[in-house]
Amino acid sequence: MFQDSPIYDRLIAECGDVPAQVRHEAERVNRELELVMRPLRSPGYAPGLDRPQSPGNGWQRTALLPGPRSH
Repeated sequence: MFQDSPIYDRLIAECGDVPAQVRHEAERVNRELELVMRPLRSPGYAPGLDRPQSPGNGWQRTALLPGPRSH
């Protein structure tokens, strides 16, 4: 990332590669959250089972055609 940067190299030597550590930790947390959140994405189904998405799942707004409306 920072090529030929003595200040950055010195910081890495003194403190460690903090950006790489943060990136690694963020990737680990992301993987854990994917495992934890997976059952919540398909309510009423067993964890780990994929189901095809069918039309109409979730909230949908339908458009009204212009013109007089029948009540």
